[in-house]
Amino acid sequence: MTPHLSGRAVQPEPDRSEHDLRLLPWISPDDKPCFLSTSDGQGVLSRYADGVEAAQLAIGAEALTDAADLLADPAACRHHLRVTLQQTARSLSDALRIAESRGARLHMPDAAEEPLEEAEGVANQLQE
Repeated sequence: MTPHLSGRAVQPEPDRSEHDLRLLPWISPDDKPCFLSTSDGQGVLSRYADGVEAAQLAIGAEALTDAADLLADPAACRHHLRVTLQQTARSLSDALRIAESRGARLHMPDAAEEPLEEAEGVANQLQE
């Protein structure tokens, strides 16, 4: 189970080496985030983490379907609503952690790449 992220991004210390740190979809026994140092994302542990993420997202989709079905049932009892809400909250937490991990692995332009000039070029094309 992934703990609630409290609206804060879990970020490792900046690493300027050729390896990137990947936030893994599980936590340590003492409830701390786990990171993997990887250069290509194709190692055994990276592929295992991909599989865990896929399973977590599938569980989340199922929890969402269960929640929608239960909410549509006017006879649903408080206990079933509570259990379903707990599972949905865990699934949302997992999905947010996955989104954070994947977002951190996206290419971020360096300041030297002049993103402003690129935006100005697009704006000029739109005006034409």
